Amino acid sequence: MISIFDSAAAQKTILRRVMLGDETVPDSVLDRIETTFGERIHPQEAVTRILRDIRTNGDKALHSWTEKLDGKSPSGFRVSSDSLQAALNSISKEERAALELSASRIESFYKNQPLTSWITQEMGGVMGQLIRPIQRVGLYIPGGTAPLPSSVLMSAVPAKVAGVKEIVLAVPPQQGTGEIAPIILAAAALVGVDEVYAMGGAQAIAALAYGTESIRAVDKIFGPGNLFVTLAKKQVFGIVGIDGLAGPTETMVIADDSADPAWVASDLLAQAEHDVLASAILLTPSKQLAEAVQVEIGRQVETLPRAEIVVQSLKDRGGIVLTKDLDEAVQLSNGYGPEHLCLSVRDPWAWSEKVMSAGGIFMGEYSFEVLGDYVAGPSHVMPTSGTARFASPLNVWDFVHIISLIGLNESTGRELSKSAAVIARAEGLEAHARSADRRK
Repeated sequence: MISIFDSAAAQKTILRRVMLGDETVPDSVLDRIETTFGERIHPQEAVTRILRDIRTNGDKALHSWTEKLDGKSPSGFRVSSDSLQAALNSISKEERAALELSASRIESFYKNQPLTSWITQEMGGVMGQLIRPIQRVGLYIPGGTAPLPSSVLMSAVPAKVAGVKEIVLAVPPQQGTGEIAPIILAAAALVGVDEVYAMGGAQAIAALAYGTESIRAVDKIFGPGNLFVTLAKKQVFGIVGIDGLAGPTETMVIADDSADPAWVASDLLAQAEHDVLASAILLTPSKQLAEAVQVEIGRQVETLPRAEIVVQSLKDRGGIVLTKDLDEAVQLSNGYGPEHLCLSVRDPWAWSEKVMSAGGIFMGEYSFEVLGDYVAGPSHVMPTSGTARFASPLNVWDFVHIISLIGLNESTGRELSKSAAVIARAEGLEAHARSADRRK
């Protein structure tokens, strides 16, 4: 079910990254596109057509594409505030308490993140940077196959801490019911989301980016989704901001012979459970641990409700890599840039110093990744597809922008004008130079 590789073989297979857009598109996806569009076109072209239609025709096109792609379209996309409150009242006491605990820990975590404007008068006047919250953001919350209230909290709470005025959710209705899962609506009500719309896919991204007669456009779009959502975010960037281009979720565990094989196996299975494209990878220098984890996975998967998904994920995207030592394991991890990196080793703090690329580091076996998914505190929205080499997890800085403040006094302005004119003429921009000359 889960294979054991040496490091050389792993780098050619499970540790090899594929660039966005270079993935092989499954025939099932192309078949569905052909049924919808009447021709076998690439997903990118399909998304382009959806975006263009909604930008031109607004609500009419949004209803049309929702009908075509989801089988039905609601009379209105916005969920009423009464429905949100009813959903909050409908969940169990245990569910509400868990959501409240999670929201509280997320808020506490992000209130510790520095977020201040600054001004100095040491540069010939008043200079500085003004931190301003983005006014209106759209959060895409996947929900077609499994409801994810945790994603509501992990996205909306940092936005609230940053001071965003209007938070908008786009949530695809659940397959079969045609309704948003009550637990998602409850989470939205709990944290005070301003607007919730029952819409998904590329058509939801189009509505958030361009606006329609019934939906006002947002300034920035956040959240992961399927291939069509990711391609849509890529195409609307520039008209709105985006948080990034999310790929399938992934967990990498680095473990030594002190790790509990049953715990390591359960952590890998928890990741593989997400979907068939999820990656769950163990790096270890211990052959004994590798073989024990392999046995544990085979034993534990038998009782999992989503066993079919788990088996496919581990077969196609997962694996156990035998490394020379822990140093090699960390080097491979840094090159891979995992979304989640779990250090199940004797001294995780010592090894964390060598980690250069990861969305989040989970230190030791009691700081396991599932806690990060729900209640630890930091947002579980983290960079995927190797972007952890240069990108960061979702945080309050994503929900603000910086305005430079320039307030020079007269003497400084006159003095700097001389150098400005010299540089302008070196660039061949005479009008620039003459504007500066007038102030000398």
